Amino acid sequence: MDAEGAGSILVPGDAGGMEPNSTLKIMCPGRITKASIALFRTFLIVISLAPLVAEAEAESGLASYYGYSRGHRGEMTCAHRTRPFGSIITVSYSGRSIRCRVTDRGPFIRGRIIDLSVSGARALGMMEAGVVRVAVD
Repeated sequence: MDAEGAGSILVPGDAGGMEPNSTLKIMCPGRITKASIALFRTFLIVISLAPLVAEAEAESGLASYYGYSRGHRGEMTCAHRTRPFGSIITVSYSGRSIRCRVTDRGPFIRGRIIDLSVSGARALGMMEAGVVRVAVD
């Protein structure tokens, strides 16, 4: 079977029509196989999804802190809506950064992205403000 007839990728040609596999002919000057076409399609999908993965990690928004009732006293813990339990995240505010462990879900107040323990809030210097804008990585 001819490689151009099986699983062709159509791109605009010079005569206004569609010429099969012209992109693959430029990238792969040898014989074009079904495997190379599948690899090319997979490559395009991965490249198109890469920016979404990079953007999903970092976020910024409002942070508050919770009282001593949650977790153990003195530990730098936090509550986040979506990050996995036990994961370590970096929270930055006003030139300071801390690393804290996700141990709870929340906050459930619109506009807030993270709740910090008292020790984490103290380390960031946000005790007097109560609610501050932070960056979470």
